[in-house]
Amino acid sequence: MPLDPLPDWVLTRRREIGARIRTARLRAGLTQIQLGERIGRDHRTVHRWEYGARVPNLDDLLLLADATGVHVADLVR
Repeated sequence: MPLDPLPDWVLTRRREIGARIRTARLRAGLTQIQLGERIGRDHRTVHRWEYGARVPNLDDLLLLADATGVHVADLVR
């Protein structure tokens, strides 16, 4: 049974993961639009991940890691 509302620490971790995605994207020299095109997602989805409004699933994390040249673990640490 899911928790509703989510504990504060979950929202904090979601934002931290988003910040890591943003950092990886910037280090790869990509805009949100370019990253979205590389992984087959809309740039608005990338924006939502980066700001913690949504969370990427495992497949998306694998695509993000590949597109930015980082390990998946580095995105979710």
